[in-house]
Amino acid sequence: MVKAKKHLGQHFLTDKKIAQNIVDNLDKTTKNVLEIGPGMGVLTDPLLKTNKYSLKVIEIDTESVTYLENKYPELEIISADFLKSDLQKIFPETFSVIGNFPYNISSQILFKILDYKNHIPEVVGMFQKEVAERVASKPGNKKYGIISVILQAYYDIEYLFTVEPDVFNPPPKVQSAVIRLRRNNIDHLDCDEKLFIRVIKTAFNQRRKTMRNSIKQLIPNKNHPLLSERPEQLTVQQFIDLTNWLDKNKQEK
Repeated sequence: MVKAKKHLGQHFLTDKKIAQNIVDNLDKTTKNVLEIGPGMGVLTDPLLKTNKYSLKVIEIDTESVTYLENKYPELEIISADFLKSDLQKIFPETFSVIGNFPYNISSQILFKILDYKNHIPEVVGMFQKEVAERVASKPGNKKYGIISVILQAYYDIEYLFTVEPDVFNPPPKVQSAVIRLRRNNIDHLDCDEKLFIRVIKTAFNQRRKTMRNSIKQLIPNKNHPLLSERPEQLTVQQFIDLTNWLDKNKQEK
């Protein structure tokens, strides 16, 4: 047994049916799979039993690494920090990501995945429910925000199911949820991506204001119909359109 470590945000899933359900939500055409934070192997086990994946796991906890080496001697276990790893060295080809992600770094994991978006076509993962809802929220929802827009620019995101605290050891103080991200067909946004992210972050930092007031330092001396909306009302495409308009007219600011 491995002792859950608070500083690593470890809560080990104990329900094998839920673990199987998470694995079953991987695309059936998936070949390469990287599991993040396998712990004691509750997801690793059904992944290996399918006998169809080229599976590698990455784990920062040395106690878990030792446990997994003894339990799965044939498994390739990478003892490293996922956030600091060069993922293309782990899988030069495209690969899917799966895991019960530590809640204290789950947003960082998603932004790391975004850095490798052209190599990661799919992610199936367990998150704190609040984070999962934020990531999957659509325009018009109060939970729709920075991470929603940026991730949805490149991935189609689906909220799969909610998981109660009592199926973990130790139980977290919050509900959990499983979501799936599948890469869309957009290689590059049709706009200045740095300005796009700046517009999103600036807007949502004052999300109660209209776009005209929240991004006023970026606006030229012109009007645009989207400026009367609040950021949570705008779709990804509307943020792209607004970014292009700002970029085109910035010399007039």
